[in-house]
Amino acid sequence: MKITAAVVRQKSGPFLLEEVELDEPKENEVLVRVVACGVCHTDLFCRDQNYPVPLPCVFGHEGSGIVEKVGAKVKKVKPGDHVVASFLSCGVCGPCKRGLPGYCLNFYKYNFSGGRGDDGSQTMRKDNEIIYGAFFGQSTFATYALVEEANTVKVPNDVPLELLGPLGCGIQTGAGAVINALRPAAGSSIAIFGTGAVGLSAVMAAAASGCSTVIAIDINADRLELAKSLGATHSVNSKNENPVKAIQAITGGGVQYSLEAVGNASLLRQAVDCLALTGVAGLIGAAPMGTEVKIDMNSILFGRTLRGIIEGDSIPDIFIPQLIDLYKLGKFPLDKMVKYYKFSDINQAVEDSEKGRTLKAIVTM
Repeated sequence: MKITAAVVRQKSGPFLLEEVELDEPKENEVLVRVVACGVCHTDLFCRDQNYPVPLPCVFGHEGSGIVEKVGAKVKKVKPGDHVVASFLSCGVCGPCKRGLPGYCLNFYKYNFSGGRGDDGSQTMRKDNEIIYGAFFGQSTFATYALVEEANTVKVPNDVPLELLGPLGCGIQTGAGAVINALRPAAGSSIAIFGTGAVGLSAVMAAAASGCSTVIAIDINADRLELAKSLGATHSVNSKNENPVKAIQAITGGGVQYSLEAVGNASLLRQAVDCLALTGVAGLIGAAPMGTEVKIDMNSILFGRTLRGIIEGDSIPDIFIPQLIDLYKLGKFPLDKMVKYYKFSDINQAVEDSEKGRTLKAIVTM
């Protein structure tokens, strides 16, 4: 079928709206009419070829929409269902079978290869030209997308569908890092470095988890104010003061948990240095391949832990509905972070995201 998709044809190039041909769904695939798609740092990271995704490519991996058609073996959803598309995993490797799909041994193949994870075939073309897609098993910067049953998540009809796409990646990454990975007990202390959409999702999750001290760190005063409205008990502007010393002063020695949500080596060092003894630092910010960080070995020796967290240690079919329930209860007000753009304004949405004018841009189809 013919669809309109945002095609990136060159490294760091613009998103060009073009008419392309999309395959009919295979037996395990779902055809989704895309309602909206969030703009995520990873889309731009791959557009800039920090990860070697083949071009020309259709990105977009925070899609929400309505099921139009399903393959012969699909049982999870039916036409008319509201869905969110999330990341894809193979389902058969060791980590997948242990309930850790974010650490799938075939994660690159299923999410970044430009083709279907099972056989590498492409889903889109323009005349005789291959248009690479199946990005995160979806490529939802388009009016329609093919999503595998495995990464299609059914969502309730009583929540604005255009709001829910970012739950598929960025929002569940930040929130899941707290709720699923760090699992702070009520009354715990946590410091979150970076108050973009991912970091603010972590702030909301920390508040919802009962953390009594939630410290947001950034250089943007407006975002720090927003963090306070979303559950942060303290804020530190690292442009004006040393965040490690500030955190130690607030807590009387250090936090039990910290998160680096930017992908900055110096911030990761600070996230470790601000920990109390036996504290745990989580890394969720994506950095260019080969980025290194120096850590004081004695700091780690005294019971501190540094660990990476992918996709919030989430099982999307379980975690995304949980986040929606928290939203409906007023405990996860993600609508305070978003700004909507028309599909035709996707390049403006990207520019506003890159320049920090918008926290979470959502393109509506």
